[in-house]
Amino acid sequence: MSERAIVIGGGIVGLSIALGLARAGLGVVILDGADADNRASYGNAGLVWVQSKGADHVPYARWSRQSARLWPAFAAELEQTTGIDVEYDQRGGFSFCLDEAEVEARRAMVDKMAARLGPENDVEFVDAGFVRQRVPHVGPKVLGASWCPSDGHVNPLLLMGALRKRAAALGIDILYGHKATRIGMNGSHLTVYGEGFGMRADRVVVAAGLATQELAATAGMTVPLKPVRGQIVVTERLRKVIDYPTPTTRQARAGSVIFGNSHEDDMAVPGTTLSVIASHAQRAIAEFPFLASRRILRSWGAIRVMPRDGRPVYASSGTCPGAYAIACHSGITLTAIHAGIVGPSIAAGELPPAVSTFSDERFHVVSPA
Repeated sequence: MSERAIVIGGGIVGLSIALGLARAGLGVVILDGADADNRASYGNAGLVWVQSKGADHVPYARWSRQSARLWPAFAAELEQTTGIDVEYDQRGGFSFCLDEAEVEARRAMVDKMAARLGPENDVEFVDAGFVRQRVPHVGPKVLGASWCPSDGHVNPLLLMGALRKRAAALGIDILYGHKATRIGMNGSHLTVYGEGFGMRADRVVVAAGLATQELAATAGMTVPLKPVRGQIVVTERLRKVIDYPTPTTRQARAGSVIFGNSHEDDMAVPGTTLSVIASHAQRAIAEFPFLASRRILRSWGAIRVMPRDGRPVYASSGTCPGAYAIACHSGITLTAIHAGIVGPSIAAGELPPAVSTFSDERFHVVSPA
């Protein structure tokens, strides 16, 4: 009889892990919550972004870049197996600087990445002329930018649909409205308990967004998280003129411009505020002045998942063998590596060696007095 895996959480992270488990031969069940739950999977800008990841932690920089390298083949496989083009586009990305302070800070980041990554580094600072050759509609306030050819973007809604369709084809059952409350051992069996149910499994992966912290703790894992609200604005559909994404602005294939990059720490209430939306608009117009005369169609504020130290968490349980917990704020960027490497590794009974520095053991270190 084949082994069974339970994934708690049916968002981008949970689905990508589930695909990797299923492709490794395990029978997989996803326990998902209610439609009204806060979901970072629907509230992100769709960036596959590496240029600023891991400036203070080289393994994170390498991990992000490895996933970016896997993304072209992953997107192609999804389209081939589901018929859904997730609109993945990897032609590079800019992070614009609008004043001298931003130039100085961006140059410092680029220099740090170069020093830490050495020959692996693919980020450079470029002047305004370089930018305008590739982005002719950029505004005069742009003084320069960091540039990384590994960066790209994807349509997160189409990605979610493709992951679900692929999961169904692989025989993965998604049980909606099944809220897990704890993980434990029933004799020698790993068991997930919830309201009115208890389900046995050989592997359990907690990828339940902010709920991961509480659930992981029931299996002896430490995953300290905080909610971060991000507000995003979407314009009417326009002629396609922005070919390269930035952390604050990108244009979807259908023509809508998506902008906004707020990080409101410890804010657990979704929604928008006029001050933040106005700040987003001012930044977007400074980058692309033509947006000043375009219509806004909608805006939203979503609650995203952020580990307390900013780095991904990949934990394995010592008290409940076979249980794991995963939390990150780069779920889109890491989708390809979660499906291609992390899922199969967990199916084999271990986390990949590359994530050893992301274990929850780092939260148990006691600082010297």
